[in-house]
Amino acid sequence: MSLLRLFKRALLVLVLLLLAWQLWLFGHVLWWNWFNPSQTSFMSLRLDELREKDPQARLKYRWVPYKQISVQLKRAVIAAEDDKFVDHDGFDWEGMQKALEKNQKKGKAVAGGSTISQQLAKNLFLTPSKSYWRKAEEAIITVMIELVWDKRRILEIYLNVVEWGNGIFGAEAAAQRYFGIPAAQLSAAQAARIAVMLPNPRKFEKSYPPRLAAHAARVQSRMNFSEVP
Repeated sequence: MSLLRLFKRALLVLVLLLLAWQLWLFGHVLWWNWFNPSQTSFMSLRLDELREKDPQARLKYRWVPYKQISVQLKRAVIAAEDDKFVDHDGFDWEGMQKALEKNQKKGKAVAGGSTISQQLAKNLFLTPSKSYWRKAEEAIITVMIELVWDKRRILEIYLNVVEWGNGIFGAEAAAQRYFGIPAAQLSAAQAARIAVMLPNPRKFEKSYPPRLAAHAARVQSRMNFSEVP
């Protein structure tokens, strides 16, 4: 068999494997339109990390329905993370351009342009590592999510699975961890306080600097303008 034929066969196998992977992902997206995810890729990674130190470690996580999450938290997260959430198709092209310009000006990555849908795609299926492959896969999954789920379902799943501290996942666990109350009872100030932690929750769980408190105040002042699905 010639090398060219071997190459063609190997390429075909690779394409079929990639297609099978995408179909596997799409199958999960379809399933989760009606059934809630019990675990995500990020949850698995964090649990493995915790169990390296304590084999009995468990995540703090409890799913709550959309109606049992404070509207203040929904507004705060949209204001802090993705103020065009209800209008875009999964990608905030203007925000990505601004983030790119800011990063080029600073000479390093200081801003991101990821939407809630993109962040959810990463949390559900991928890892925190950064690579062109991961960004490409994130984009594909984001398209799947936006095609299958409405904005309400996207926000419901995001608020229930997003990381809010070391081993802390979802709005209910976060509300209990930081304020000792259910997610349904979060006030505007409390919601803004934890919403601004999302870019680096494990860091800000340990230390909540003045600049973050100032950012929370700015977010709170914008929350009434946040459109919630």
